[in-house]
Amino acid sequence: MDKFEREIIPFENHFWDFYNKLDQKVQDKFDWTISLIERTNIVPKQYFDHMTGTDGLWEIRVKTGSNIFRVFCFFDKGNLILLLNGFQKKTQKTPKNEIKKAQALKKKYYENK
Repeated sequence: MDKFEREIIPFENHFWDFYNKLDQKVQDKFDWTISLIERTNIVPKQYFDHMTGTDGLWEIRVKTGSNIFRVFCFFDKGNLILLLNGFQKKTQKTPKNEIKKAQALKKKYYENK
């Protein structure tokens, strides 16, 4: 059986700007989760899920203790995933400004491709 693999790369520096401000424990959890998404064909929704009501946005989900973090991303050309902006989730609802930012970044990616 062929080994399943996705390629995950950040678009511009938005992901790194977010990631580099996180505690080491949260960074380690993101590293583990991204590695899981790279290697697993069907990823459990608790780690990776499509954003309802968006045009192809997905979110990578990380939880450490009571803290919840999200990074938006999208697919391009099959198994290529581009990482966008990240944020700490403080309420049940995902902040609209974070969704708008991710949609604008996705649009910019395709315009400059």
